[in-house]
Amino acid sequence: MYRRAIGKTVCLRLAEAPRHIQILAGPRQVGKTTLIRQILADRDSTSATYISAESTSTPLEVGSQDFLASTTQSQAREITAAWLVDQWQRAAMAANTWMARRDSRGQQGTPYLLVVDEIQKVPNWSEAVKGLWDTNMGSPQPVHVLLLGSSPLLVQKGLSESLAGRFELIRMAHWSYEEMNDAFGLSLDQYIYFGGFPGSAAWIHDEKRWRNYVADSLVAPSIERDILHMTRVDQPALLKQLFEVGCSYSGQIVALDKVLGVLKSKGNTVTLSRYLDLLDMAGLLRGLLKYSDHEVRRRRSPPKFQVRNTALISATGGYSFDEARADRSYWGRLVESAVGAHLCNAADANMKVHYWREGGLEVDFVIGNGKRLAAVEVKTGSYPTTIPGLKEFSQRHRGCRTLVVGGEDLPVGEFLRYQPSHWLD
Repeated sequence: MYRRAIGKTVCLRLAEAPRHIQILAGPRQVGKTTLIRQILADRDSTSATYISAESTSTPLEVGSQDFLASTTQSQAREITAAWLVDQWQRAAMAANTWMARRDSRGQQGTPYLLVVDEIQKVPNWSEAVKGLWDTNMGSPQPVHVLLLGSSPLLVQKGLSESLAGRFELIRMAHWSYEEMNDAFGLSLDQYIYFGGFPGSAAWIHDEKRWRNYVADSLVAPSIERDILHMTRVDQPALLKQLFEVGCSYSGQIVALDKVLGVLKSKGNTVTLSRYLDLLDMAGLLRGLLKYSDHEVRRRRSPPKFQVRNTALISATGGYSFDEARADRSYWGRLVESAVGAHLCNAADANMKVHYWREGGLEVDFVIGNGKRLAAVEVKTGSYPTTIPGLKEFSQRHRGCRTLVVGGEDLPVGEFLRYQPSHWLD
């Protein structure tokens, strides 16, 4: 089974002495649980405990047949903070037994591991974890704790409320072109159209089934469960409409007051801006801000809609794969969105992704980390030797690197195989 590169980071963290809670966070359906099951399958079967806060879950021994077959059992349990405390204490007892056996044999190895999946489904989970973790760190041999959650919004809320200074975040993004190509054999054009959802790869040759999967198993849960059930949203219909409009206008700069006019809905730009932030936190849609040296100008700029996965455009649009490739204008916008999604998903925590526009001059993307800048223009057809927007931006920002993605010197597929930080070195 294919293992994502982020798995190496997780394994390195778990090989260290426990100092912080490890949080594996990311959008739905990017393979968080699958990755952890792969890592656990490589460990001594008695050196870890896996529990899931699904309503029917009970602890599973990592090496058991039940664990390998499923992450749930049929015995129903009410999920409460008391349930989490009970399961944590059981894991602590198992850890003591395992470490005593290991020490008696004079063996050394990685610390015991407790994995809690779907942590956001435990009411008041962050407060409970805080107390349990503090007790754990006071024990002679603390165990590693790894938390997973399918709701980025609720996980982030819990971290900011109670666990400051107690955790490290491991971000797991949408799948890249290189990963989808290696794991499922997707060509560049297939990746640009069908995007980076691994669960949908099996159905790309049945586009109706593929669209239904993306809509029902990916988009709907992200909006209905991760946003509407976890955060106060006074106008859910407006949020859903904003998502649809943002997908159809991905790659375009659109003022939010004009979006309100298109939607013909009550509301204001402040509400739309908040909803756009919620959609971004759920890994669906981002509003890129204009690059500027002045914070106020950035905040006041109209957003450039950017999907976090091009599957969201294709699944909600009216073009088939063949039709999309035949329409060069539409395909060009899809390619630009694929480049933008890659930049947003693969950028590290210190990197910012913007666009730039002054008058009639524009740069598709500006990436930066501190004083290091790179201006990125995406082209899918012929283009002049000098691109006015790139030239003007580089003149205003000396030392900025300029890139034309899609030309002979830097094909799209080649660009997508590198981390954004590569272009700032």
